[in-house]
Amino acid sequence: MSKNVVIISSSLRNNSNSEALANAFAEGAKAVGHEVAQITLRGKEIKFCQGCLSCQNTMHCVLKDDANDIVEQMGRADVLVFATPVYYYGMSGQLKTLLDRANPLFPADYRFRDVYLLAAAAEDEAETVDGTRTGVQGWVDCFERAQLTETIFCGGVTGAGEIKGNAALEKARQAGSRI
Repeated sequence: MSKNVVIISSSLRNNSNSEALANAFAEGAKAVGHEVAQITLRGKEIKFCQGCLSCQNTMHCVLKDDANDIVEQMGRADVLVFATPVYYYGMSGQLKTLLDRANPLFPADYRFRDVYLLAAAAEDEAETVDGTRTGVQGWVDCFERAQLTETIFCGGVTGAGEIKGNAALEKARQAGSRI
C-alpha cells in the first residue's frame, strides 16, 4: 500500500550532506511506489513560536508564514522524515523552530506513525548525533501514535557534497525502500 512520505530538509546550504541523505531516502521510497514530497526549509520564512497556545483550540497558528503549509503537510503524512545537519551536537535551529511551530498537530488527528531522522556532521563519533536524536525523540514523544523508527547518521563530512559515495547514502536509500 502506497504511503504519503513527507521529507523535510533543514540545511540552508546548497548540496548539503544532510539533504543528500534526504534525497537517497526519497529515491528508496519512490522506487517501491510511495508518494514522496520533499520540502526544504532553505528560503522559507518560519517565525518563532510565541507560546500563545491558540493553536491548541483552533489547530492553526496565528502567525502567517511558510510554516503553516509545511505543518499541514506534516499532518497528512503517513511517514515523516527530518534531515538535519548537526550543529553543536543538536539539530539545526531551522528544524527546531519548525518543530515548535508544529504545535497545532498536537490536538489534531495527525496521520504519521513513523518518523525518521537523517543527520550529518563534521564529527564522526557515534555519540555526535545523541543530542539531535534526543531533541527529535522529545518531539515524537508528544504524539502517542508515533515513533522514532530509525536514525541514520553520517559523521566525518563537513564540506558540501562530501558525503558522495558514503555508505550512509545506501543506508538511507534502503530505509526509504522498507517503509
